Amino acid sequence: MPIKVPDDLPAVSALESENIFIITEKRAVQQDILPLRILIVNLMPTKVDTEIQLLRLLGNTPVQTDIFFLQMATHNSKNTSQEYLDKFYHTFDEVRHQKFDGLIITGAPVENIEFEDVDYWEELCEIMEWSKKNVFSTFHICWGAQAGLYYHYGIPKYPLEKKMSGIFEHYVLNEQEPLLRGFDDVFDMPHSRHTEVRYGDICTVLRLHVVAASDAAGVGVVVSERCGQVFVLGHAEYDKGTLSGEYERDLKRGMEPELPQNYFPDDDTHNDPIVTWRSHSMLLFMNWLNYYVYQGTPYDPEDIGKDV
Repeated sequence: MPIKVPDDLPAVSALESENIFIITEKRAVQQDILPLRILIVNLMPTKVDTEIQLLRLLGNTPVQTDIFFLQMATHNSKNTSQEYLDKFYHTFDEVRHQKFDGLIITGAPVENIEFEDVDYWEELCEIMEWSKKNVFSTFHICWGAQAGLYYHYGIPKYPLEKKMSGIFEHYVLNEQEPLLRGFDDVFDMPHSRHTEVRYGDICTVLRLHVVAASDAAGVGVVVSERCGQVFVLGHAEYDKGTLSGEYERDLKRGMEPELPQNYFPDDDTHNDPIVTWRSHSMLLFMNWLNYYVYQGTPYDPEDIGKDV
């Protein structure tokens, strides 16, 4: 089934070249289908790249979805023009009175800043609080996962001695978890972060369950019994060249970054990375839409959040 996006969203051409089934608003109005409504809070500076990455994964499912992008009204984007944001993104005030089947909160390059010092933190907290009664299931990514665990459950983040960057093996800890249904016992996932959450802190909250973890990267995936919340501490959505682009960016900034681990063959930047995480990433998002959203969300959107 297709994902519905604005008619002239730049990501459409890239996705269509990959045979991802995209349907534009103009065509969608001619169909009589009740799609899922998915809101994406895109906090990444490279908006278009993140749009393509997430839409690629959401478009590989058998469920038709309507996609809505949300910008932070309290933040001035340095990498994306306000004209672009005004055209393709909503503000929270424009959607706060609506209901959504799913919400995705992306990562953001602000891990070294205290949560409360992030300029849009209060607005993000308002969105996360709103999600309890207006969204059926929320999928948090990397810093978005750390922010969600901190806001909802008081789980702190800790600085790492060096950036966690690379592709890391993860182990499935609960084979009965629907989110990981069909996963191999061991799967790869990219990480790119300067901070971490710790297993011991999460275990103090009875409603939280670590369902995947890595010997090297630590906590990988956490699920909550409350509001169908999912917290993925890595970047399953990353493309083949995303970590390479981040590494080259940091080099240009004079940051002397270490090579992403398990990424360039023979640790040689002249060798193209080999993608080992794509199939599990597809399955992760498919399982979320199917088991956490589609099979449980009320038929009438107005019933979302009534039992919270």
